[in-house]
Amino acid sequence: MATGIVGEFLDLKAETDADVLAMQCGDFYEFFADDAELVADELDLSISQKSSHGSSYPMAGVPLSELTPYVNALVERGYRVAVADQYETDGGDHAREIVRVVTPGTVLETSDDDARYLAAVVREEGATGATADADADGPYGLAFADVTTGRFLATTVDDGGDLRAELYRFDPAEVLPGPQVRNDDDLLGAVREDLSGRVTAFDAEAFATGRAEHAVREQFGRETTDSVGLDSELAVRAAGAVLSYVEETGAGVLASMTRLTAYGADDRVDVDATTQRNLEITETMRGDADGSLFDTVDHTVTAAGGRLLREWLTRPRRDRETLAARLDAVEALASAALARDRIREILGDAYDLERLAARTTSGSAGARELLSVRDTLALLPDLADAIGGTALADSPAAAVLDRVDRDAAAVLREELAEALAEDPPKAKTGGGLLKEGYDDELDELIERHDSVKSWLDGLAEREKRKHGLSHVTVDRNKTDGYYIQVGKSVADQVPEHYREIKTLKNSKRFVTDELAEKEREVLRLEEARGELEYELFEELRERVAERAELLQDAGRAVAELDALASLATHAARNDWTRPELTTERRLDVEAGRHPVVEGTTDFVPNDLRLDAERGFLIVTGPNMSGKSTYMRQAALIQLLAQAGSFVPARAAEVGLVDGIYTRVGALDELAQGRSTFMVEMQELSNILHSATEDSLVILDEVGRGTATYDGISIAWAATEYLHNEVRARTLFATHYHELTTLADHLPRVANVHVAVDERDGEVTFLRTVRDGPTNRSYGVHVADLAGVPGPVVSRADEVLDRLREEKAIEARGSRSGGNGDGAGPGDDGAEGTQQVVFDLSSGSFSEDADGDGATAADSSASEADAPASEAGRNGATAGSRSPGSGETAETAGDSIETAEAAAAARLDPETRAVIEELTDVDIAETPPVELLSRVQEWQERLD
Repeated sequence: MATGIVGEFLDLKAETDADVLAMQCGDFYEFFADDAELVADELDLSISQKSSHGSSYPMAGVPLSELTPYVNALVERGYRVAVADQYETDGGDHAREIVRVVTPGTVLETSDDDARYLAAVVREEGATGATADADADGPYGLAFADVTTGRFLATTVDDGGDLRAELYRFDPAEVLPGPQVRNDDDLLGAVREDLSGRVTAFDAEAFATGRAEHAVREQFGRETTDSVGLDSELAVRAAGAVLSYVEETGAGVLASMTRLTAYGADDRVDVDATTQRNLEITETMRGDADGSLFDTVDHTVTAAGGRLLREWLTRPRRDRETLAARLDAVEALASAALARDRIREILGDAYDLERLAARTTSGSAGARELLSVRDTLALLPDLADAIGGTALADSPAAAVLDRVDRDAAAVLREELAEALAEDPPKAKTGGGLLKEGYDDELDELIERHDSVKSWLDGLAEREKRKHGLSHVTVDRNKTDGYYIQVGKSVADQVPEHYREIKTLKNSKRFVTDELAEKEREVLRLEEARGELEYELFEELRERVAERAELLQDAGRAVAELDALASLATHAARNDWTRPELTTERRLDVEAGRHPVVEGTTDFVPNDLRLDAERGFLIVTGPNMSGKSTYMRQAALIQLLAQAGSFVPARAAEVGLVDGIYTRVGALDELAQGRSTFMVEMQELSNILHSATEDSLVILDEVGRGTATYDGISIAWAATEYLHNEVRARTLFATHYHELTTLADHLPRVANVHVAVDERDGEVTFLRTVRDGPTNRSYGVHVADLAGVPGPVVSRADEVLDRLREEKAIEARGSRSGGNGDGAGPGDDGAEGTQQVVFDLSSGSFSEDADGDGATAADSSASEADAPASEAGRNGATAGSRSPGSGETAETAGDSIETAEAAAAARLDPETRAVIEELTDVDIAETPPVELLSRVQEWQERLD
């Protein structure tokens, strides 16, 4: 069993549930045993060995002053790191105790400017788990805290889908699941799939109602939950758990959490995780920040401004008054170019006051951080001057700055200016933090210290003159203290009161009683000065921490001005227009553009109108012609308007929505047992369950991942359901041209298409959206553009022509039997072509016995007398194939029946069961949502 330092380390490690322990040993933080090997692998540290009680243990360490970056690096990798500091016992020995546990959600010094949230999730006791996207498994209480800024929010969501959407929006670095949630494997699996943060099991008692309510009252005040409208016990329980976790980990930032913000579903637009990904709001489909909407419109010059702008885009508002104020401010800033540029120039010198407030309350802020507070507060008068006397003086931009108590900020700024040295050292205990004249006792100590230092600085010259010595220096190091160093050539000439302490190669070191006394005096003065100065600095920092709310107000004002100026800058540079917010259910855009794509290409603007009479647009047109861009730009214009931004259009009239839902493309999730089609159907199901008549829905293809008739049926039924039941404003792009006929039967459905210019066999995509349907997709042309081999493209053209003419198609194969050498068993070695005809009436292949497949196919098609069905226009033609040479219609029919019976016999029982169930379904009588559910079930059984 280990003893000594290693034993103490292992005992402390057993006391904590942290993944790693860093224990102070003098001037280093050490890691032992398994922890040493872990940090060596993760941080590329060197490993040595430490012996204890006959055993050897791996050991790694980092200097005391360099712990923070190493801890942060471990936390970024998802580890929880306990820190044990050294202290002196009453008996004069050294011992250690754990003072802090640094976790992904409680780390203070981050490597980026993004918000870093800690979240807690609570579900009602006794609630049954359900699938992560079901709407019967809630409600849930949620709390979010950003310990780096002190921001604290709480809410309640109805179901698992809303929970996942909210977690995706905030993207917490760490999630604390409550007792009921931590046992729901499906939900936790979905959360881990959506997020990159850590899921941490925390004391279940912290989620208990009584304890949580007490924590919230102690932190925010007894009446706070009522005053902010937080009437949900679940939300209070989540908030209490977050507060308990922050306190238990020793982050020391509770004092910076001065405000509890309650929000509800009615405050924000529902933009679920799928929609955020599809619209590429903060990152592209490839996972890159470059090319996202946020990256495009972000011209902020402060960290806090960037965080706030990101929040506006990911959590759009439904509050018309708030949006009108933002738009007024953006309009004023966009029009006042000189004032806007001056504001942005001033803001460029601002530091992150919200994070500085958190660091002061935690006790981790040094003198340089307090200087940053001073310098940023000094910008407030400059900002007021830049706004006053301009057109901005009467705009909401001025009101943003008026929310700050600038008189109190000026007082704090002056206090810091009078106290802090202009260039303080990083170390907090070595002196040099405060100005001369700040404290009389400190000034006296500094004066006495300087006097002794002056005596020491002049000692070498005095000794040279007094004793006639050359090569004399006076210096100091940790080993010898202060000493007089004399060259060896004159060392034998030193006076008798010099006591030799060390001999070097070319010199000797001496000390005198007077020098030793001066050394003791200077050390006493340095220690007294350091202790007093740090005590005074801590008092100053505590007074700043007491004004954390003032710093947060100023920081949020700076952030809001920066975010507004960013939107105004982008609007002015890119000719964006102010949207007119209307109470009607409409989205009317004149010459709209995609906010991201317009910056990368010569963009063709297009109009869009969705309203009470024209609420569902079926969008048809070729592949790659711009259908997806057209629909996404509509959703992004809606989102930008409800973020309080100008929009890329000549004019826009925008009715507010409660949610934006999209289904755009699909990726399979095979690791989770979901095919591409299953993902597509689950996304569609979520939309049909979640959207309301006040929502905007974007559907880019539905039903393309399955058989043609299945896909058309699902798309048709979904269209009817969205039109008749949900009544959401909808854009639906499809290659199922059969759907365009719905415009003749459903009153709010209209057709639009992306125009194409086709001349002399050349196809040009015009990118212009016009009213009416199209009946061609130009897929073969796109295949040619993509570089598909010429023979494949030519053959595709031939097959397409025959399908359009409702003729049978022959399948061309090699007579060699497929062995690739031109000769099969019984073959004479000659190569030829095996013609197999695809019978459009039976939907099966049959061999062309006379070898003239093309002629036979043409003949059979010309003799077919059954009319083509509506579905035939999409490539599946109904008709009858004439019997071959010598056949009668009766024998041909018998052959078909025999072939069908043989094919059925080859099917496995599960497939036959699905076919029988499918045959029994009455599509006309089955509700669309039930039909979708059954299709998903059949798909899973067949997969």
